[in-house]
Amino acid sequence: MRKKEWKVVISFHTTAEAIAMEAACREEEVPGRLIPVPRQISSGCGLAWAMPVEWEGDIGQWMREKELHWDSFGEYLI
Repeated sequence: MRKKEWKVVISFHTTAEAIAMEAACREEEVPGRLIPVPRQISSGCGLAWAMPVEWEGDIGQWMREKELHWDSFGEYLI
C-alpha cells in the first residue's frame, strides 16, 4: 500500500476542465497528476489534480491566469 502524503487536490466540474489542467501543467512543468477524486471530496467529473503541497507557486492565481476552472481545492492526506 502506498504511504499517504499531504497533497493539494483540485477537483473539476467536467472532464474537459481536468484534461485542460493536465495539459497546462505538463506544458509549464507544474508537478502533479490526475487522480480519481478522493472520497473526502465530491466532484462533478470524478477526476482531480493532485500536487505536492510544497510547490512554491500560488496554484489558484496560476489557474486564473491560465483561465482554468475548478470546482474546489484544498489540502488532503491521500
